[in-house]
Amino acid sequence: MGISISAVFGLLIILWAAVMIIRAVRIVPQQQAWVIERLGKFHGVLTSGIQLIVPFFDRVAYRFDMREIPMDVPEQVCITRDNTRLSVDGVLYYQITDAQNAAYGTSNVITAVVQLVQTTMRAEVGKLALDECLSQRDTLNRGVVDVLTQAATSWGVKVLRYEIRNLTPPDEIQRAMELQLTAERQKRAAIAKSEGERQQAINQSEGQKQSQINNAEGERQSAILRANGQGQAIATVATATAKAISDIGKAVAGEGGADALHYQLGQQWVQQWGLIAKNSTVTVVPANMGDLSAMVGSLLSQAGNAKPSVKS
Repeated sequence: MGISISAVFGLLIILWAAVMIIRAVRIVPQQQAWVIERLGKFHGVLTSGIQLIVPFFDRVAYRFDMREIPMDVPEQVCITRDNTRLSVDGVLYYQITDAQNAAYGTSNVITAVVQLVQTTMRAEVGKLALDECLSQRDTLNRGVVDVLTQAATSWGVKVLRYEIRNLTPPDEIQRAMELQLTAERQKRAAIAKSEGERQQAINQSEGQKQSQINNAEGERQSAILRANGQGQAIATVATATAKAISDIGKAVAGEGGADALHYQLGQQWVQQWGLIAKNSTVTVVPANMGDLSAMVGSLLSQAGNAKPSVKS
């Protein structure tokens, strides 16, 4: 059974319609924007989802990712304000905000952004000395972002941030910096050591001072205690002596006291002269040595004159 011409023609129409439908339907992924040209002229931008275009008349000219995109900026040599070569590279974070401007604002938006970043970085590094570049990376980063924010608006690009990854001076500069760093560390160590020794000396002198003060205070207290003790001893001896003399006076004033005193004085006189004669090679003998009674009488007379008066 042969196939009729009408059946073949109908099948061809169905195939053509299927092809047209397939070519007309576009599924745009999330966070992407497609630029559509109709007959070579900008027609519109397709956002995420199912979109329809006119087959054979419309075509997808550009596809852009609308998410934040990190991009490596190649290393370049910059000259600082003090004429030092410095190799710089970094990472740029940008985002396509306008697909039409990104497609038609410049022939290659990525190349344009990279070139502008490198040019701006050379200008910013040239404003600072080497030490400032190494210590003020944030200043360089902000300078690049500020310039790109103004210039890249017409390209449909928003520069989010720029981060310097490496700042590499020449080898001889690095060696000099290492020597300087070593010297600075040694200087800080010497200062710390001297400060420690000074504080130690202060602490020792303060300790010695306090020790001397404590010793002096102890000696003063000891001297006071000794003086008080000696005073009390003298007072005790004086009191005892006074009491003994008072007792002797009372005894002499009593009955038989004078005779006892006479006897005691005579006995002591004889004992003392015996000791003088025993311990000395030369003895001085009184003229009336032979008259013992006269000697005792003289002593008794002196004792009688020294006898205290006793009130009745």
